[in-house]
Amino acid sequence: MNSSKRSASTSTETAVTMTKITGQLLIPLLSVMTALLFSALFIAMIGEDPVMICSKMVRSTIGSSYGTGHVLFRMTTLVLVALAVAIPFKVRLFNIGAEGQLLMGAFAAAMTGSIIGETLSSTVAIALCILSAMAAGCAWALLAGVLRVQFGVNEVIGTIMLNFIAQGITGYLLTWHFALPSTVHTAPISNAAIIPTIESLTGWFAKSPANLSLLLSLALPLLFYALLFKTRFGYEMRAAGLQPEAARYGGINAKRHTLMAMGTGGAIAGLGAANIVLGYKHYYESGMTGGIGFTGIAVALLAGAHPVWILLSALFFGFLEYGGLSVNAWVPKDIFMIIEAMTILLVITFSSLGKQLNKR
Repeated sequence: MNSSKRSASTSTETAVTMTKITGQLLIPLLSVMTALLFSALFIAMIGEDPVMICSKMVRSTIGSSYGTGHVLFRMTTLVLVALAVAIPFKVRLFNIGAEGQLLMGAFAAAMTGSIIGETLSSTVAIALCILSAMAAGCAWALLAGVLRVQFGVNEVIGTIMLNFIAQGITGYLLTWHFALPSTVHTAPISNAAIIPTIESLTGWFAKSPANLSLLLSLALPLLFYALLFKTRFGYEMRAAGLQPEAARYGGINAKRHTLMAMGTGGAIAGLGAANIVLGYKHYYESGMTGGIGFTGIAVALLAGAHPVWILLSALFFGFLEYGGLSVNAWVPKDIFMIIEAMTILLVITFSSLGKQLNKR
């Protein structure tokens, strides 16, 4: 009798889990397909053939080694800044500050790389630059965390304001102190601090900026999935976000988890500098992040803030961003920005409709 009950209970739990996973996949997929359908209508309205545009996008991205490298390069930073949003979201914090944290991390990495010289080994030089970038991003995010914990300042407001301050600080330091004469960028980083491109090691993705930072973007989502869903620490973090009062009654320090989530998110956003500064530009220049920190918010939302799904979401956005550039001679790349925005709006809409239907 007991075994029958246990079997029934296990079957019910399995069914609930499968339903949840199906919902997590179905809503983003339906949103993407609907957004693509609307984009096809927009393209047709301006007099172009949607099938032809789609074909050119595919050929110039995943259809070529160079294009695939560019998509993966964009995906790398998008994964990291999306994780910076997703981790605090588990504590019900909305980190809008990934852009500012990325800026501070990129500037710190560039300055560290420019002063360490050529005497250090590549491993040490790269590690120092990455650690400085993560420390800068972490410190910048913790400012918003402290404001939230100590003074009750909403983290959305705090991180938005810190984005503007980060832009001002890095702009001032670059323009008035560290830009090379007649340029808009800092001194180049040491050769020892340069992260090798994938082409230089394997011959893949010829002439593209894809570099070994890609390995970080593939490993970290899996690491944070294990941390959040397979450890006691992750359980406490999620509990502090879902039911702060109950978690506090159970001995979980919600304030500590708030600070740790914000600090960790900021550090991962700063780590995005490894891809841009150490793996591609090799210096810091104004506007080099291109608002990718804000795009990371959309990537995280499309993935439902799930670390593993962020990989697929970032790949989709990387495809849209580079694919939009590749067909810019036929259609404005703004159309693909519309697709990104519509996808997120549809995700929110379909999620809300799903909840209403479940209640009924």
